[in-house]
Amino acid sequence: MLFKKKSSVIDISHVPPALDADEAARIGYEHDRTLSKHAFYEGEHPMVRIEHLNKAFDDNVVLRDINLNVWPGEIVVVLGPSGSGKSTMLRCINLLETPTAGHILVNDQEITDASKTNVHKLREKLGMVFQSFNLFPHLTALENVMLGQTKVLKKSKEEARIEAIKQLEAVGLGDRIDYTPSQLSGGQQQRVAIARAVAMHPDVLLFDEPTSALDPELVRGVLDVMKDLAYNGGMTMIVVTHEMGFAREAADRVVFMEDGVVAEQGLPEEVFDHPKNPRTADFLGHIK
Repeated sequence: MLFKKKSSVIDISHVPPALDADEAARIGYEHDRTLSKHAFYEGEHPMVRIEHLNKAFDDNVVLRDINLNVWPGEIVVVLGPSGSGKSTMLRCINLLETPTAGHILVNDQEITDASKTNVHKLREKLGMVFQSFNLFPHLTALENVMLGQTKVLKKSKEEARIEAIKQLEAVGLGDRIDYTPSQLSGGQQQRVAIARAVAMHPDVLLFDEPTSALDPELVRGVLDVMKDLAYNGGMTMIVVTHEMGFAREAADRVVFMEDGVVAEQGLPEEVFDHPKNPRTADFLGHIK
C-alpha cells in the first residue's frame, strides 16, 4: 500500500515484525544511552516501544516510520511545528487513533493488534491529559477525580475519595474539591485533569499540549505541577508541548518532529544549544 504526500511515496506494506523484547532492549540501549539523562541499568527494557509507526488519513500521511523508545521514569518532551504529527503519535500510543502500520508496545506487550488488545485495560496503564481538560461539568473536582477510580479500577468510593483528595492537594486544589469546573479557572481545571490522571496510577502519563488552551498567566501553575511530577513523581511521561522552558528544565530527552518524522532527538542542552538538524535549528530560532 502506498501513500503520497508532498511528492514523496511511502511503502508501508512491508513493515517488519516487532523485535524480540531482549533484542529491542539491547538495540534501544545502544541507541538511546547518550541521548537521555535517564539512568539506564543492565537488562532494562523500554516502558514504551514504537517501531515503524505509520499513520495516514486517506492519502494524507501524518506519521512516517516513527521509531522511539521511552524508558521507565524517563521524561520525554516532544517538540515541533503544528502539523508535524506530535499529537497524532500520542493519540496512537493510547489507541485514540488506530495506527495504519507498525508496532506500539507497552511493557513489551503489543497493543497495536486490536484483536488481542483490551483497550479499557490498556487505558488503565496510560493516563492522558488533554488540551481541553475534558472534565465532566456537572461533577465537582473531587467527583471528577474519583470517577475513573470507581468505574475503571473498581475502587470503593471511600478509597477513591481518599486518593482524590490526596491528588487534588498535591496540585494545590485541596480547598477546591467541592467546586465544579465552571467555578474554576482554566489553569485550575487543568490541574484537576492532571490529578485525575495521576490518581489512576498509570504506567505512563501522556500530555497533549496541556497549556495551549490557557491564558498566559495561568500557564505557570500548570507547568509547576508538571515539573513537580517530573522531579518527584518517578513517573514515565511523554509531553507534547510548545513550552520550551519546561522542555529545557524538566526533560530527560527532547524529541523534535517535523513532517511526520523524528528529525532529531537528544539531551535538552544539546538539542537547544547545538541542534544537528537544520530543521530543528530553524524551528528553535523562530521561537527563542
